[in-house]
Amino acid sequence: MSTRYPFTAVVGMDDLRLALLLNAVSPAVGGVLVRGEKGTAKSTAVRALAELLPAVPVVAGCRFSCDPASPDPGCPDGPHEAGPGAERPARMVELPVGASEDRLVGSLDIEKALAEGVKAFEPGLLADAHRGILYVDEVNLLSDHLIDHLLDAAAMGSSYVEREGVSVRHAARFLLVGTMNPEEGELRPQLLDRFGLTVEVAASREPEQRVEVVRRRLAFEDDPAAFAARWTGEESALRGRIAAARALLPQVALGDAVLLQIAATCAAFEVDGMRADIVMARTATALAAWAGRTGVTSEDVRQAALLALPHRRRRSPFDAPGLDEDKLDETLERFKGEEPESGPDEDPDPEPDGPGDGGPGDGGPGDGGGGPDGGGIPPQGDGPAPEDVPAPEEAPEPEPAPAPRKAGAGSGERAAVKAAEPFRTKVLSVPGLGEGAAGRRSRARTEHGRTTGSTRPRGALTKLHLAATLQAAAPHQRARGRTGPGLVVRRDDLRQATREGREGNLVLFAVDASGSMAARQRMSAVKGAVLSLLLDAYQRRDKVGLVTFRGRDAEVALPPTSSVDAAAARLEQLPTGGRTPLSAGLLKAHDVLRVERLRDPSRRSLLVVVTDGRATGGRAAGDPVALAARAARLHAAEGTASVVVDCETGPVRLGLAGQLARELGGTAVTLDELRADSIAGLVRDVQAGQTGHAAQTARRAA
Repeated sequence: MSTRYPFTAVVGMDDLRLALLLNAVSPAVGGVLVRGEKGTAKSTAVRALAELLPAVPVVAGCRFSCDPASPDPGCPDGPHEAGPGAERPARMVELPVGASEDRLVGSLDIEKALAEGVKAFEPGLLADAHRGILYVDEVNLLSDHLIDHLLDAAAMGSSYVEREGVSVRHAARFLLVGTMNPEEGELRPQLLDRFGLTVEVAASREPEQRVEVVRRRLAFEDDPAAFAARWTGEESALRGRIAAARALLPQVALGDAVLLQIAATCAAFEVDGMRADIVMARTATALAAWAGRTGVTSEDVRQAALLALPHRRRRSPFDAPGLDEDKLDETLERFKGEEPESGPDEDPDPEPDGPGDGGPGDGGPGDGGGGPDGGGIPPQGDGPAPEDVPAPEEAPEPEPAPAPRKAGAGSGERAAVKAAEPFRTKVLSVPGLGEGAAGRRSRARTEHGRTTGSTRPRGALTKLHLAATLQAAAPHQRARGRTGPGLVVRRDDLRQATREGREGNLVLFAVDASGSMAARQRMSAVKGAVLSLLLDAYQRRDKVGLVTFRGRDAEVALPPTSSVDAAAARLEQLPTGGRTPLSAGLLKAHDVLRVERLRDPSRRSLLVVVTDGRATGGRAAGDPVALAARAARLHAAEGTASVVVDCETGPVRLGLAGQLARELGGTAVTLDELRADSIAGLVRDVQAGQTGHAAQTARRAA
């Protein structure tokens, strides 16, 4: 077994370590979501936590980790009799992003169930994680159907596996810990709310602390066992403190005054539902137990709010998580009651028992992770002081560099304008039937959805088509010597259900940022329309990309990504001015789509060109309008679904965007038609445009 990096050797990341330890003290807090940039040791800290958890008593031989004191009466390996059991270390089970449904929830042998009436069940990761930690790295990249199973298990504390009326249920209560890089996309709100706490992590900008991080990491890689041995004392002390806090937790009193503060705080920040109130109450109680107190203070409530509320206040993917701390302090002060008094056995001002007495981290730069009471872990006493427990930093606003001014961009460049308020749109879909990643935009063959037919299974059977299976087995019953009421079913009889659902697409925006787009303040409305489509892409689980063109050239402002908030940030900073190199924008979009087809051939694309259709310049020599038409025909030849958002305004219109749409083989809509119910016919228009283009091509060939 490989040696894990010690938890107490982690440098800095005070809020992350505190949130993990609070869940170790009280698993009812509900887990942790760790948001942060890549390379910040998120996974290292989470994996190290498992070594600190107490051993778990289990029924000997039970694959579902039943508690011997109160075994699950519905356990598939049961029934179990109450009595002494065995102990095993707490597990940390990792859920890979590409895991199958059967790997997560378990698999049921349908052939045995039909032919023999036997429930042959192979447990999945949810069973392995019961009474332990379920860790999902890159949780924001997890498939929707796996997220649905996680939501069900987290809500009910159990997992159900059903195959055509044959079902198995087992307990699945676990501490859910997820890590994610927000640049790669956000989480669904339903799953976001299931995490009790959230923390933001970022690499330190202090050179001394970065030096210490590198020094410890290199020492660990050179000799993991020796490095871990240096931290054995700190690990044991921290493990003991977790056990002591767990024992104290039932004695912590949560008074009415504190509950009023919690309720007032959640109401002031307008969080949805009641889960935030419950999580704050459990977190504040765990903070008091960790500090060795039997009473909850206002500072506990404040720290609980900073950990439990930021991710519950987001109203759209464009909102950065975070709290207004001045508003928080004002609310707590307004509803402040009497602070609980310290118990007779509590030292109101103990000396922290950190590593300052000669431990491996003594005196080292940035030694916040050097011992069990390093930065972010409150000392025992009347409560953690604000300077001892720094509040989690608010997620910084993305700071993308504005599009650089190209040579020859012209002197008419204007500063970026603010986008108009986004509005609700209706679906734009790619015609035909795809086979891409599960999503909510275009029709596709998927593992989930309505059943449309059956086929012979390739590999393990996952979705049985019962009627087709019975129809295949029925003619052979006499030849197989059937004598009883049951059917004699063999492997060759089984049929897999084919299903149709929805897929996510790549929506590539090609946005005209030339001077003509800035006229009459159109750019604000244009940005508002693109933001609306970005919000729709977020809800439909699409990847998005952004190409902009102005001056003499085009550039990829954002390569295809699942992070729509990153696309919104790039769009917000987009300046305008200069000529309109329409052909350059279309060619750049063609290059992006070509590369993405090589990377992910099954994901279909939708090109959204936002322009007034005027082509007035570029690096290539020749007629700009003819060059743009030629570039558009490249997309049409490859069958790329496209929509042109016509931004032309005024009483006199040239209709150039409509001509561009015809060359693309797509459809054109105006900004007014894009709003509200006016877009209802857009799907039909896209499909009609594709059909019309195909007919036109056929006529030309004839």
